[in-house]
Amino acid sequence: MRLKEQAILPAYQTDSAAGMDLCACIDQPQTIQPQERAMIATGLAIELPVGYEAQIRARSGLSIKHGITMVNGVGTIDADYRGEIFILVINLGTEAFTIEPNMRVAQMVVSRYEHVAWQLVETLGVTDRDDGGMGSTGALS
Repeated sequence: MRLKEQAILPAYQTDSAAGMDLCACIDQPQTIQPQERAMIATGLAIELPVGYEAQIRARSGLSIKHGITMVNGVGTIDADYRGEIFILVINLGTEAFTIEPNMRVAQMVVSRYEHVAWQLVETLGVTDRDDGGMGSTGALS
């Protein structure tokens, strides 16, 4: 649902894209200083079917070129959320960055998920890796 008339619907930029770009629905440019956090409005609200979530992710170009990324890494929109989608960004760069109205600021991936029921056990099955941590399967590179 468009909450604001000027809101741009999420859109895939290529036929093979997993994520849809989300655009800033703001009336004027918003400058984010280094280490500053901001909530960027999209002007959109969605209703997902039960069993689906929407993940909000940083755009790689903004991240590598300007240090603009997500405050919470990846945001999750649950099927029962009905409020406006906001993009929670942080500027990890060394210079101020300005988000312009209608700028593509994040991407959204919609996917299925499963609820699990935990079963407490005394032992776990054995694997070749077992409890080996990072790097236990070989070189990290």
